[in-house]
Amino acid sequence: MAVGNRKDPYGVFRFRVEIEGIIAGGFSEVSGLSIQTEVESIREGGVNDFEYKLPKGTKYSDITLKRGLTDWELYNWYMDVINGKIERKSGAIYLLDQEGKQVMDWYFFEAFPVKWEGSALNAASNTVVSETLILTHHGLV
Repeated sequence: MAVGNRKDPYGVFRFRVEIEGIIAGGFSEVSGLSIQTEVESIREGGVNDFEYKLPKGTKYSDITLKRGLTDWELYNWYMDVINGKIERKSGAIYLLDQEGKQVMDWYFFEAFPVKWEGSALNAASNTVVSETLILTHHGLV
């Protein structure tokens, strides 16, 4: 590695969220970027010290988005789901470097909200009102 050519890990605090082509920025936290392949163990008859591990299927964790409450757009999307009008939306989460350039991205497909949660309201506190939206989806790449 050349002198002065250092690669630091990317900061988790620089990201952007886009849903259906609209930058839905202002999120303070994104979690649930998780993919897991399930395996099935099979033992061969008479061979007790070995088992085959075969891929069974892949599952994706729900994505959790947290942000300060600014409008009712995400809440209304969830209210539509509650009322039987499920509108699936695809989107992306972009990781940015220190200069603000996009360095990584994760795309999710056909998502819809399955939970909305507002923050506790406390007159003695000076924290920002926030909302949490949990999205289920059909894949993450």
